[in-house]
Amino acid sequence: MAMNEYVQEEAGKIFNNKTYEFPKNQAMVAAWIAAHFKGEALKIFDMTKHSALSDCSVLATAQNVTQARAMADEISANLRHLGAEIYSYEGYESADWILLDFGDTIVHIFQVAARDVYDLDLVYAKNPQITIPEEFYFGKAAEAKKDDLKGYF
Repeated sequence: MAMNEYVQEEAGKIFNNKTYEFPKNQAMVAAWIAAHFKGEALKIFDMTKHSALSDCSVLATAQNVTQARAMADEISANLRHLGAEIYSYEGYESADWILLDFGDTIVHIFQVAARDVYDLDLVYAKNPQITIPEEFYFGKAAEAKKDDLKGYF
């Protein structure tokens, strides 16, 4: 799969941003990509105090199979490009719940019904959430640039 150059460049900036220590930088890259693929209900949980499986868990909701697979493909391609190893890639066929295990970071991409059924939001509730910056969301960036388009049309 050919990676989107813009996504690859932005993922690299986030990954190398000294504000985000490892593995928070992996989680932030995954959240940014999910947001730019119009993922919803994005959350990052800091699992360090309650889990031996991972340090960060990223949750995202997709509206359909195609969107879920596109998010999973782009997240996995970019994190591998940045040096992460993928240990497990589960649920791609049905795409109800796609799990990407990068060791220290686990990414969960759900369709709406599956997220409600498995309710990891409740399971992970005792863990602190890591704030995802507003500028990570595609819609927020697009709104900020509307002034740049004045007089264009």
